[in-house]
Amino acid sequence: METGKRYCQDWISRYVFLCFTALLGLCHTVSITLQLPTDCGFQEFYDRGNLSCAKCANNQKPSHGGFSCVCLSGYKLNSTGSCEKCPENMGVTTDGWSCIKCPSGLHPDGHCLCPTGKILVERERNGSLLLEAECIHCDGTDPALTAPNILGNRCERCHPTVINRSNSCNCSQPNILTGGICYNAAGSLLSRALLTVRYSQLGITLRSEWFAVHLQTSAAACLLYSNQSACQALGNMCVLNMHTISTANADACGLFQYIFTSTAGLGTTRFFSFWRTNLPWLFYGDQPGLALRTLTSAPVPTSFTFKESNEVQNTKLQFLAAVYNIHGDFLEWNTLQGGLLQLCPDTTVRLDAAYDFGTTYQQNCDITVSKMLRDYPEPLFYDVYLTYLGTDGQKHLLPVPVLNLNLQYNEMFVNQGDNVNNWILSRRIFLVDTVSGRENSLTSLPRLLRIAKKITISIRLVPDTYKGIIYPPLMIVEYADVQIQNPESQTVRVSFSIHYEMKQSDSLRHTDVAIGVLGGLAVLWSLLKTASWKRRIGSSFIDLQAVIHFLIFYAGVLGDVFFIVTVGTGFYWLVLFKGQQYVSVLLPLPEDEHNFISYVWCAFALKALQFLHKLSLQLSVDIFFIDWERPKGKTQHSEGKVKSSAAPVSIWRTYFIANEWNEIQTVRKISPTFQVLAVLFFLEIVGFKNLSLMDPSSSLSRNAKDYLAPWSCILRFGVSTALWLAIGCLQMLFFSVFYERYVEDKIRQFVDLCSMGNISVFVLTHKCFGYYIHGRSVHGHADTNMEEMNQNLKREAENMCSQRGLQPNADIQTFQISISTRARTHFDQIHESLTKKRGPSRFLQGTSATSDMNTRAYNTMNKFLTSFIDHAFKEVDYYVKDKMLLERLLGMEFMEPMDKSIFYNDERHSFSNVLFYGNESTLLTFDTLFFCVVDLTSQNFVLAAVLTYIQQE
Repeated sequence: METGKRYCQDWISRYVFLCFTALLGLCHTVSITLQLPTDCGFQEFYDRGNLSCAKCANNQKPSHGGFSCVCLSGYKLNSTGSCEKCPENMGVTTDGWSCIKCPSGLHPDGHCLCPTGKILVERERNGSLLLEAECIHCDGTDPALTAPNILGNRCERCHPTVINRSNSCNCSQPNILTGGICYNAAGSLLSRALLTVRYSQLGITLRSEWFAVHLQTSAAACLLYSNQSACQALGNMCVLNMHTISTANADACGLFQYIFTSTAGLGTTRFFSFWRTNLPWLFYGDQPGLALRTLTSAPVPTSFTFKESNEVQNTKLQFLAAVYNIHGDFLEWNTLQGGLLQLCPDTTVRLDAAYDFGTTYQQNCDITVSKMLRDYPEPLFYDVYLTYLGTDGQKHLLPVPVLNLNLQYNEMFVNQGDNVNNWILSRRIFLVDTVSGRENSLTSLPRLLRIAKKITISIRLVPDTYKGIIYPPLMIVEYADVQIQNPESQTVRVSFSIHYEMKQSDSLRHTDVAIGVLGGLAVLWSLLKTASWKRRIGSSFIDLQAVIHFLIFYAGVLGDVFFIVTVGTGFYWLVLFKGQQYVSVLLPLPEDEHNFISYVWCAFALKALQFLHKLSLQLSVDIFFIDWERPKGKTQHSEGKVKSSAAPVSIWRTYFIANEWNEIQTVRKISPTFQVLAVLFFLEIVGFKNLSLMDPSSSLSRNAKDYLAPWSCILRFGVSTALWLAIGCLQMLFFSVFYERYVEDKIRQFVDLCSMGNISVFVLTHKCFGYYIHGRSVHGHADTNMEEMNQNLKREAENMCSQRGLQPNADIQTFQISISTRARTHFDQIHESLTKKRGPSRFLQGTSATSDMNTRAYNTMNKFLTSFIDHAFKEVDYYVKDKMLLERLLGMEFMEPMDKSIFYNDERHSFSNVLFYGNESTLLTFDTLFFCVVDLTSQNFVLAAVLTYIQQE
């Protein structure tokens, strides 16, 4: 019993100790020292099992890879895995397990050495080790025709090219042996082959080890034996040399063209005249105009659409590439989806969005040279085709021509010009070349590399099509030459893009015609406005001032022309491009938008000039507030006597009306704050800005994981102007229909306030033209107490007094006035006394004498204008009439006031033309253009809204 108890206590103690030890282990962080293979010493190897360096045993050294140990030269392995030295004059067998006597000496690595042309034999046919190794001569005569292989351990039949040339295994003169192929190069272009690669961007010509080893061999095998792999390899070297064509050089492309010409009798492949049998298709030919015919002669025999339908279901571009390695071996057919030609990494969804028909695609990134060296140890080559479903239900391939911008034809970069007739189209491309730039060894780091820094696929719509028919796509490739200095930090900017284009000359011509026609009408309208202005200033001469005002008027009207055309253009592209199902139009390219952006800037500059002109007019008008109030008699008691005298008229009513006039100066039909916030809400929150993307989707919401196409300036302008004008017009409609009727109409309230205050407003915007608000009280006076004021209003409401109009039995209180020169002269004489010394004096400023003089001038002007309104002066009288319909439409007066001034009835309260209220269209247009100009410059709706709000305030 005690023994069992003691056993249980011991077991529990051990269990607690183990748990405590494990707990202590969990409480400490375990780490190991980082060691890399490059950290290992001369006698150390890298143990991949424990990720550290370990020392090799005695008589051992690290292997070539550095991940194991091998015996030293002259040492063999024993059964225990250690190394022991072989006796003198004996070598180590090839397998490293035995020692054997050597017949012809030792190799530095400790193995037996045989003379050239012999192979080493160490064992019997049954595997038994010989007492002494033998060097056996390979039989190079007919019929054996054998020679040692590369390893020198067996005899193999000689290459057929050697046998065919000499009926032996010796490639004797005049034949030469290159790359294992024997051929006669005497007098042939092959003997002059250039083994260099030209890097034109850096101005460097480099001897390429790859070209030195493979160029002549591939060319000879292709020319003499029609070896397809060799022909493909030769074509690849031509592609690596940028498809450069020169009639004087025997470079890779020169050899290819020589073979192409020499094998004309072999026929063509698949009925393509440029695709010779056994040769890769590299060129379309160098005939002038051939590129234009290739790109535009035959459309793709299928249709594409933005939205699938029963008739057309092609919503994606299906590209297929035939992939070859650098040795000329065909590897596979591969689709371009998944980023086959896109060097920039991204998600599959965004990479594949490049091939959605109608989506303008742009992808840019910086890639380090070290990554390119790791990912592309050897270049891959691609022949790209567009696949489509034919009428027979079978898939067909359409070759995609390539425009290599680095191609040189007789030392000229013919593909970098805009003349399509000079282009030379090619076929095969590669992405990264890290092989051609290796000078001395194919295993060394290249000195130079080439990378396809810019790949663009251009899709062109056939004109006058309504079924989405396109021409063959064109792939534009531009390569960059990079001199390797620091691979880890050295980067290259690469891009991949797909853009869509169509013939824009018709739309540009229509825009220019619209601007020309409307611009001509603008000249006529500006002449009418200038004639009206001349009549209003009472002048009939054409002078410099008239020319300046004509230009100002023309600037404003021409700004409207540019605005109308640009808004119409933006809305046209927005509705037509986003709404079409059967593709008939494509968006203009960014370089085609320059004219449109110029028109927007012209509209903004011209409207800004018009706005400043209207603001200056608003600040320079002559305004006089006519007080109709007359002094009242009052009775005073002094020392028992009764005296009567006239009570002075209070000036506060005039000050109050003037202050109200000042407040309605900036009253508008829209709320600028609400306008900015509403536009920003619909653009950013609702998502209307997504309609500006250069893709066919009309969805307002986009997934953050999806690809976002670049912005279109035309669509961006169309969306923003449509929203700004729509919200502005809705505000004006609400203001006119509801707010002014049921809430507050500040313009009509001001007219009523003038009648309540017994104050009229006399405004002269021009020398002989202005506006008049008749505020004379029908009660005779307004300077009274509240009780009398209420009684007067009650009498007026019950029609117990006359009407407020200027004429008897009339309610019209506002007039446009065209005053005679004589009346203006009287006005100026009185007004001059107010301004002749130092301009209009402000309240409580100046000397006492100046104040008295201003007071007298004010009373004189008030008396003159009241008398003028009351027809007290026959020589400066006026009459009231209605404007003719044409006068109202043109905004001008046909009759010139000669002896009498003319008061035109104005029920529309057009005196608001000197306020912001009457210039709402100009202000709305200017605000719209200001917002759009800031957005087009910054591509930021929020910034544009903030700056527009600040400008409005």
